[in-house]
Formats: sequence, structure tokens, C-alpha cells
Amino acid sequence: MQTALAEKPNASTAITADNYSYLQRYIYQESGIVIDLGKNYLLESRLLPIVKQENLATLNDLCSLLRATASPALKSRVVESMTTNETLFFRDPAVFGALQRHVLPQLVEARRAVKRISIWSAAASSGQEAYSVAILLREMGLEGWRIHILGTDLNQQILDKAAAGRYLQIEVNRGLPAKHLVRYFNRAGLDWQINNDIRPMVTFQRFDLRSSMHTFGPFDLVLCRNVLIYFDVETKKQILGSIRQTIAPGGLLALGAAETTINLDSAYTRVSYGQAAFYQVP
Repeated sequence: MQTALAEKPNASTAITADNYSYLQRYIYQESGIVIDLGKNYLLESRLLPIVKQENLATLNDLCSLLRATASPALKSRVVESMTTNETLFFRDPAVFGALQRHVLPQLVEARRAVKRISIWSAAASSGQEAYSVAILLREMGLEGWRIHILGTDLNQQILDKAAAGRYLQIEVNRGLPAKHLVRYFNRAGLDWQINNDIRPMVTFQRFDLRSSMHTFGPFDLVLCRNVLIYFDVETKKQILGSIRQTIAPGGLLALGAAETTINLDSAYTRVSYGQAAFYQVP
């Protein structure tokens, strides 16, 4: 997701140390996202658009307003602005190659008796990951199967986009093979709308990964990629432990390339398919 470029602040407009600490605590409390010291540019680029929308002058003014207001809408906008929503179709060829050639065929074979598959895209952003998995499953046929893919994210605005299933030309150009574009999307003005072969397979809902997951699952596959890197160690442990409880025996977890369960949750077993690593639940 694009973010506004911040102007370099002068001494009178730069965020104070006290307000920087306040935003660190506030964002961590509301989202679990850790903002390290020295990330002024990140706060400025993400939050200055809200400063302007509220007719304020500086980030310090925004902090004063946050302290004074009980507005859930403003507080949600601040937290959602700090979430990273960079994604694309079939992101990471190694992972999607492993899904296509190994993971999904093995899952289909294991579930052939019940003809039911349940998958969770746990950091769904604008939906490309969930729809990419749905396309792979649709390509496998599976007539008469019950397939459900749940996509969750903390950012409601980006989830609304995911649920709409409508993408700009530049978005479908990023990672989506032409054959899938022709087969599973329809023109909608200058945009592309995912069609009814795919949309019924996927639902979206807002969810904070730090929340209880006792009503979730069981899932055959969970994709939680490129989100744990934003949390501290204890939060990572909590999330990995909770996700493990939602995965059916023998099911798999996919993490981002820079993420692992090592030294965080020893109950997972690492399984490699070429260059892609997954983590299996006993």
C-alpha cells in the first residue's frame, strides 16, 4: 500500500521524545507492532496524512488529540496506518511452487474421504494470497469438495478491498499469470474483478493475531507470512502457540522467508519442499 512522503520536519514541528514514546506504547498496545527508536521517518510517512485530514499541524498535535479523544475511528486509523500491506499474487514463487506441486496435492489426497479443505490466510492484506491459493485449488478440479479459505487482517479498510475482489491493472500485473487473469477475472471498467469461480471460496474478517483463536479451525493449512517480523519475541511465541492449536493434526504452517519457529515453538517440525520451508503440527 502506498504511503505519503513526509516533509523533513524542523525543530518546532519534530515529534518530541515524550510523544514518540507515547506512540510506541500506544501502537504496541493496540496492535502488537514494535516501533523501534529512530523510526521517526516511519511515523511521519504513515501518520502525517492523518495529521492533515484532522486539520492539525504536527504529530505532536495528533498525540494530544489521541490522548484527549475517545473516538474509535481515529484510533483505528492510527493503528491501521502502521500496518504494512505490501502483497501481490503468488508472492514468493518457491512457496507457491511447493503448494502447487506438493502441499496441496498431498492435502487433497489426505482429505479425499471427507472432500473438505480449510485454509487460513492469517495476514491477508488486500486478498491476493487467499485468492492465489483458491486459484490453485480450482485448477485441481475438486468438483463436489467443500473448500473454505479464511482471510484475516487487522486493517479493516484493506479487508474491504480484499472482500470486493477488485484490482487495478498494475496489481494484476504483479505476479498473476495471464492464463489465470483471463480465466478467473472479468473486466470492471479499468479494473479487474475476480469472478464467481473463486470469490465464494474465500471470506474475510478483521482479526488481531494476539486475540484468542479458540473458535478458529481446524485448518489444514495456515499461511502467516511476513507478519511475525513486526512483533517482539514473547508475542511471536504467543501467536505461534495459538496458531498451532488451530491446525489439524498433520497440517502445515507457512511463514515468511525471514521467519521461523526455531527457539519460539519447538512443537512444530520443519518440512522442506525445495527452497520452501513449512512447519508441521504432529
